Amino acid sequence: MSGEEAAPTKKIRKGTKDERLKRSQILLDVTRRCASLANIQDVWKELVGMTSYELDCDRSTLFLNDNETNELFSFVAQGNLTREIRILNDSGIAGHVFQTGQSMLSDDPYEDPLFNREVDQRTGYTTRNIACVPVITMAGEKIGVMQTLNKRVGEFNEADLDLLEQMTTQAAVVLQGLQHFEQIDKIRQKENAFLKLMSDINSEFELSRMLMRVVQEITGMLTSERATIFMFDQSSGTLFSRVSAGGEINEIRFPSHLGIAGEVFTSGKSMNIPHAYADLRFNPSFDKQTGFFTRSILCVPIVNNDNETIGVTQVLNKKGGVFSDEDEQRLKAFTAQISISLQNSKLFDDVQRIKNYNESMLQSMSNGVLTVDPKGDVVTCNAAALNIWGTGEGDLIGKNLRDLVGEEEQWVLEQIEQVKKENHPQLITDTAFTLLGTSKTVNLTLMPLVAAEEDKELGSMIMFEDISSEKRMKSTMSRYMDPVIAAQMMDGDAHEVLGGVSAEATVMFTDVRGFTTITEEYGAQGTVSFLNDYFSLMVDCITKEGGMLDKFIGDAIMACFGLPIPHEDDPDRAMRASIGMIQTLWGWNQARLDKGLKTVDMGIGLNTDMVVSGNIG
Repeated sequence: MSGEEAAPTKKIRKGTKDERLKRSQILLDVTRRCASLANIQDVWKELVGMTSYELDCDRSTLFLNDNETNELFSFVAQGNLTREIRILNDSGIAGHVFQTGQSMLSDDPYEDPLFNREVDQRTGYTTRNIACVPVITMAGEKIGVMQTLNKRVGEFNEADLDLLEQMTTQAAVVLQGLQHFEQIDKIRQKENAFLKLMSDINSEFELSRMLMRVVQEITGMLTSERATIFMFDQSSGTLFSRVSAGGEINEIRFPSHLGIAGEVFTSGKSMNIPHAYADLRFNPSFDKQTGFFTRSILCVPIVNNDNETIGVTQVLNKKGGVFSDEDEQRLKAFTAQISISLQNSKLFDDVQRIKNYNESMLQSMSNGVLTVDPKGDVVTCNAAALNIWGTGEGDLIGKNLRDLVGEEEQWVLEQIEQVKKENHPQLITDTAFTLLGTSKTVNLTLMPLVAAEEDKELGSMIMFEDISSEKRMKSTMSRYMDPVIAAQMMDGDAHEVLGGVSAEATVMFTDVRGFTTITEEYGAQGTVSFLNDYFSLMVDCITKEGGMLDKFIGDAIMACFGLPIPHEDDPDRAMRASIGMIQTLWGWNQARLDKGLKTVDMGIGLNTDMVVSGNIG
């Protein structure tokens, strides 16, 4: 509503007593009817109907002023619907009356230069005469215009104008009150919508969805064609945004100093560019790639509470013109409100990315990993852990470690407490460990989990390397060679030897004398039992001196000293092993005599020379 002063009040025509009584009744009727209505449209309908009836005319129109747009607006009934129409508040006869505050009669509108005949030409209606008065409150404030067309009998006169002025003045109080109420209600609705928007934004942590939601709101708020929010990635020194394309989220990245967005980010100052292609800082390559044509740009920095620029908001192509200073202020205010949410969402996105990276790294590890909280409940486990123990997540996650380990492994819980107390990892190698009833030989690593900055205990991590198959292989190899040699080979110290090398070594060859007679006497089962006892005694003597059993050939034994791991005294080792074998045989023969069995003789041959050994064939 305009606050301009109205023209001096015109002297009201008194008329006869009956006329005054009738007029008073009309004005009371206006007050009574309008006061009972709850919105402007209902008052508009009532007032239009009453003025048309009392002034006996074809049409009446009530225009109210919109201060925000400087327009006069009214309503047109079309069937069951009501449509709003608007004209500039200085256009036509209605605009003239509003601007001057003076009522006006026109008996020949087509001769009046103020009259706009376009409406008649468009609708086919012919306007013969007009009575138009300003709608003025008791305080003298102009809030609109009342216009009546085509008196059915004769022309509009001063009495009609007086009555129209008084009727509109009587209704002005109600109209102004309803206008204020609707303005307050609109403000309340905007505030509620903004509060809901901020609530939705603050509850959204996923960066891509938040950017899309904020961009949608900015585009509508500034009636623009497109908007983009670029966030700063400090690790790469780039500005990035995520946009929806074909159902997928695509990411755009570029150095933080390039283009309009880069200029705004580095300077921290807003830029309002009415003609993008006339600005040398504008990069048209994006338009070429997308087919979009950029006309105007509004770009403002996003600043957090620490006065640090964390990104920029860029809006393109204001519909119906260029971006105004008011648009810039609205965008600044909006980005100031959402900057904290954007920063939190960016932080959440960074944390989520690190979490995904750590989880991916954890799942790709070949060693099994369990993490437990301070109470001892399992929090996470990787795929290797599930594979090693042959179980599923449901059997481990949320279960207390005390209930999962075997009775003999309760010592592990004590070790975990010790590790947490000392805040230092511990490695336990080649130990038996039972979990969910499954026993494995593992290398066990216990580590405390502590928050880096707060020094707060988070729990502990248990990492185990399954060496059960390696242990079985080492045990098997130890049957044929010295366990130390077997361990060295398992550790990879002799991997080149296994590939085939020529080296000096001492070869031992031994057999049982008269073995044919023994087999005929003992038979098959007895011979096998005899050889098992004999070989066990002889192989122990060989491995005791660091020799390696090469093969059994019937009753014969072939062994080697100096392969695959050489020693400086391999010939001496072979000789000591031979003497040990003979002495062991004497003892075994004595035991056989005590049982009434025949004694056994053996022959041993030793030779030291160059030997080629390794994987052949």
